[in-house]
Amino acid sequence: MSDEPEPGLVPEHLRPEDDDRESVLLTVDGEQFRVSTQAGRPGSYNFDWLNGRNDYGFGLTNSGGLALTRDELVQAIREFLAEIDPATGYLAE
Repeated sequence: MSDEPEPGLVPEHLRPEDDDRESVLLTVDGEQFRVSTQAGRPGSYNFDWLNGRNDYGFGLTNSGGLALTRDELVQAIREFLAEIDPATGYLAE
């Protein structure tokens, strides 16, 4: 059995009070992200990097407006992390 958390709905007590969007927690390569759907925008997501050095994240919209699979969400996170400068914790310039 893996120690890596499985994705699922974020418990109510961990959601911001004004957040009624569905979200999942994903751990990818040791980095934790809350992935939320953007209200009223099918196929659009917000990724909040929960254990990054900075309050940082990114957004993504599937051009077809279709929901992304877990594997597609993980791939998007890996692509984001590949662009992070380890010295600053921000996107490399």
